[in-house]
Amino acid sequence: MRGTLYRDPDNGRIAGVCAGLANHFGMETWLVRILTVSAFLLGFGFFVVVAYIAAVLILDKKPAQEQETVEPTHAAPEHQVKQKPWQSGKSASQLIGDLNREFTQMEDKVTQMEAYVTSSAFNVDQAFKKL
Repeated sequence: MRGTLYRDPDNGRIAGVCAGLANHFGMETWLVRILTVSAFLLGFGFFVVVAYIAAVLILDKKPAQEQETVEPTHAAPEHQVKQKPWQSGKSASQLIGDLNREFTQMEDKVTQMEAYVTSSAFNVDQAFKKL
């Protein structure tokens, strides 16, 4: 379980209850939606509707600072691989693609830094700083 239970209307279909539950329990949103619809169709319809309406009225919306956490550029981003299909996270192939993109971006930055340090502009800048 992760932190406080909130509704997540930005990632939800109706009011964000299923998205909030999925985020809280570390599950995929689609799985929580399937379980909710299955419970509704298997005869628990009245209970599901009442519980959903109660959750909409009781649960707070997810605060803005928790919706999108932007990490500083110097911090390493967190990479999570799914251990089971219903858990949240990325599949191994998605994670490898993301890591490949990140390493390519880092390599481009290092190449730019090397080009600057070995250029005559760097020597001129250093000479001005010494004055």
